[in-house]
Amino acid sequence: MKKLIALACLGFAFTVSAPAFAAGEKMKGCNKEATGMKGDERKAFMKKCLSKDYELKADAAKPAAPATPATAAKPAAPATPAAAATQQDKMKVCNAEAKTKALQGTDRKLFMSACLKK
Repeated sequence: MKKLIALACLGFAFTVSAPAFAAGEKMKGCNKEATGMKGDERKAFMKKCLSKDYELKADAAKPAAPATPATAAKPAAPATPAAAATQQDKMKVCNAEAKTKALQGTDRKLFMSACLKK
């Protein structure tokens, strides 16, 4: 009788834990799809994505392939900060521009502040 109870408990444990593993994979896929979203937009998307009805994109749940030397090359940064898509891109462009102008100290801080506001 004790063995039967132990076996039933073990079966229950596997039944309950299997969806938890699937939820972890779904969370990874949803996080990958939500790349670039912030704030309320991300929160709303994650709520929708983690619902039972949402289907993940086929490649979102798969791990990314390792970069090869041919695919590792990054595209050139935009020429002007206004054309930069993200804050990080703006920072790269402004830093490069400040470096070419050989700005240092307060001058560099003022330039960077103005450049990032564009």
